[in-house]
Amino acid sequence: MKQQRNRPALPLVATGMLLAGTLLIPPAAEATFGYYGYGYGTKSKGMGGAGTALALDPLAGLTNPASLVHQGDVWAAGATLFNPNRSYTADGNFQSPPFAFITPGKIESGSDWFLIPNFARNWMLDEDSSISLTVAGNGGMNTDYGKAVFANFTPPGAPEFFQASSPTGIDLVQLALGVSYSRKLNEQHSIGVTPIFAVQGFRAEGLEPFRAVSTNPDKVTNNGRDYSYGGGIRIGWQGQITPELTLGASYQSKLKMSRFDEYSGLFAEGGRFDIAGTWNLGIGYQVTPDVVVAFDVQRYLYSDIPSINNPNDLPITPGSLGGDNGVGFGWKDITAYKLGVQWAYSPDLTLRAGIADGDQPVPGTQALFNILAPGVTTRHYTLGLSYRLSDRSEISGSFMHAPTQRVRGTNPNTGPQTGFIQMDQNEFELTYTRYLF
Repeated sequence: MKQQRNRPALPLVATGMLLAGTLLIPPAAEATFGYYGYGYGTKSKGMGGAGTALALDPLAGLTNPASLVHQGDVWAAGATLFNPNRSYTADGNFQSPPFAFITPGKIESGSDWFLIPNFARNWMLDEDSSISLTVAGNGGMNTDYGKAVFANFTPPGAPEFFQASSPTGIDLVQLALGVSYSRKLNEQHSIGVTPIFAVQGFRAEGLEPFRAVSTNPDKVTNNGRDYSYGGGIRIGWQGQITPELTLGASYQSKLKMSRFDEYSGLFAEGGRFDIAGTWNLGIGYQVTPDVVVAFDVQRYLYSDIPSINNPNDLPITPGSLGGDNGVGFGWKDITAYKLGVQWAYSPDLTLRAGIADGDQPVPGTQALFNILAPGVTTRHYTLGLSYRLSDRSEISGSFMHAPTQRVRGTNPNTGPQTGFIQMDQNEFELTYTRYLF
């Protein structure tokens, strides 16, 4: 099933992660399932992120590189305006003494709007093969609390080195560059491979009390922005099973990253923070000549990353942060389901809608400690459209809303104090596409 183009005939989200207090804060990417975005490419995003089995646009090659050989000579450039609204509420149900470990009350994060660019270019080498370059950014899931959130973790009379400062927050930005090769095996089947190079930038502020439980107290917080580099590979297949039915599948390996040296006392394995692998399965069905329905299943393999998966509901003692078995934030593998529809309303206008829903990666036992990156949204509603400007160009837009999601709980390391983290998200994306055939 070839894409209807209304003409004749991406340091990956994300986002923020960090050990808040006794545990790591999960990195959440823009419009999140954990720290991954719900989709790639404006057309796919308008369909709830579905599109593994479709040839939608060159940016969607980050989902399945096998689709690129069906798209011709084309480039696309766009930007995402991302609005995550996040906060935490720490209850007052603590004992005094000792005291509230987390500063009580409802605290909202600042920095609510982020601009994230993207670009893709696909070149046809011949009728049966293509090569593509894709550059996509993730970010926006940082936190910026104007208070010393963890001030009460500092024992009275402790040196200034261990006293929490203000503001409290983290910032993770990611940039991924992919070079894809896509080839038709025959008229029905194609494959693709994408070596991926990734860069992450990270900084943390206000975590001074947790220097006391780190293997490297000088490398926990307030060290400016540090960078991590690495990469991996994505492979994909797409097959036209019948004139109406298309199937697709792809797999991305874990992206192995260099360590964050300036935060080697914060993350497990001396500052290592690899990027989790994923796999996708997709179906596309041409219901009528003008209507296509797509359904995807995507699995996120967080359990392969110790700094993400290691448990944090055990007693935190000196040396708990930064070691080979250092505290993580206890995330589990999750599965997301994405359903979308595309309707060619007229020769110039295509409309889209979709929904993406997935598991919650953050257990309630860790809710209070994920306040630095409360990437807990699990459901995303989307709308999109494309308008043909000429035979060779079009503009596409998408809108996403993720309603408020809360995770309530407590943790053995904060005594009886309870609370919850919450987030809602909005996203606007606009992309210009130029066909060069």
